[in-house]
Amino acid sequence: MTATLDAATAGRRAAPIAMDAAEFRQCGHALIETIAGLLETLPERPIVRNSSPKELRGLLGGDGLPEHGAPAGELLAEAARLLFDNSLYNGHPRFMGYVTSPPSPIGMLADLLAAAVNPNVGGWALSPMATEIEAQTVRWIAELIGYPTECGGLLVSGGNQANFIGFLAARLARAGWDVQATGTAGVGSRQLRAYTSADTHTWIQKAADMFGLGTDSIRWIPTDDKQRMDVDALVRAVAADRDAGDVPFLAVGTAGTVGTGAVDPLLRIATIAQEHNLWFHVDGAYGGFAAALPSAGEDLRALALADSVAVDPHKWLYSPLEAGCALVRDRESLRHAFSYTPPYYHFDPSIESDLPQDKPINYYEYGPQNSRGFRALKIWLGLRQIGREGNVQQISDDIALAAELYRLADAHPDLEALTHNLSITTFRYAPPELRGGEKAEQLLNALNTSLLERMQAGGEAFVSNAVLDGRFALRACIVNFRTSLSDVEAVIEITVRLGNKLEAELQSG
Repeated sequence: MTATLDAATAGRRAAPIAMDAAEFRQCGHALIETIAGLLETLPERPIVRNSSPKELRGLLGGDGLPEHGAPAGELLAEAARLLFDNSLYNGHPRFMGYVTSPPSPIGMLADLLAAAVNPNVGGWALSPMATEIEAQTVRWIAELIGYPTECGGLLVSGGNQANFIGFLAARLARAGWDVQATGTAGVGSRQLRAYTSADTHTWIQKAADMFGLGTDSIRWIPTDDKQRMDVDALVRAVAADRDAGDVPFLAVGTAGTVGTGAVDPLLRIATIAQEHNLWFHVDGAYGGFAAALPSAGEDLRALALADSVAVDPHKWLYSPLEAGCALVRDRESLRHAFSYTPPYYHFDPSIESDLPQDKPINYYEYGPQNSRGFRALKIWLGLRQIGREGNVQQISDDIALAAELYRLADAHPDLEALTHNLSITTFRYAPPELRGGEKAEQLLNALNTSLLERMQAGGEAFVSNAVLDGRFALRACIVNFRTSLSDVEAVIEITVRLGNKLEAELQSG
């Protein structure tokens, strides 16, 4: 296939996708006004409108790829309408469903600015300032949670990827053989074993599957009555596997479980990991940033003892998606796990200094991606905008609101408050006349399942669920700088109103 340049193209190229400065200003100004209008009216909008996939696909049209283009301004206005009218608003003050925060306004603008430069933050030569901003952002995140700032680290898409980084670094560092060359079955029948709480997020199954261990390599350690890892059971499991000839290599603690926000006994796990030569990894994707609070307990502060930590700035730092961060105490163990340099990479400019801190950072050596977007800018600007003090205040406020939700649920005769950890509260609709006995539990589970479905479909408030010892619970997670006390009170009122209505329907049916 060949192509030739005509005389016009050979001079000044007229690319169809290009815009001149005037058109870009016009489109950009109009879009900013439209987004500002959304932010202004967000509290009055329903959290979600219930449309079927068929309806949404109908709005997009069933035609094939357009043969000819359309004006950019019209397309942006249409896209805004489609999104604003047919999205779930995790930025709504009564969205408490999942650990997804509203995007900070400065983060929205930062993504636009980052895209304007469009650096590839894989090699320093391709992204000098963006690379240095990412390196500073990683240090600031470590400093915020009390982790050693001389650590290695990088920004990734989210909690799964950040946890994967720690898992892979642990696999190489603790296997005892060249796992990169021979794979995980490199020494006969010996099996690598990872230990984690029964309430750990599903990232660990994905990691064990994707990275060659298989999900049977995971030892699921039971939890206590507060949903925390049973550390004595961990010790017994490690000893049994070692006696069987297997290779214990990784202990995972969680700082803020997805279901209830529980924090594992991280200090004790750190001690056990050191005694048994296990890599100690903390999944702090949700709760890790609570280690920044002056009131943080010893287990949250034990993040500082971990070999690796995963945190998500798109959760409690309110950065727009996507933004995860992996921190690894020994930066060289991180580089050893990922550094493969093809001959066509020549990214190291001549630097006169021999000091390591003066050498350029090439992030392709520290993670799975070679081409990498500029995720750091939105986090970096957010941290600079409000500093440590502002972040501590916002996280503290979220936790206080969740505690108030627990108190209100506990005080209401038709509700049962179940758990409160960090900014997650679980509760259920359980009027006194429906409590007691196995059949009553089945009825309450069915009632609360229907209640959740109605609440999510209604658009007034949005919570999710947890299952605690067989009990179906409503789960409110507050990582939302727009949520206020009136929104928490509204969740109580909506829950009771919908519960009363469902109970009446049940009795009349």
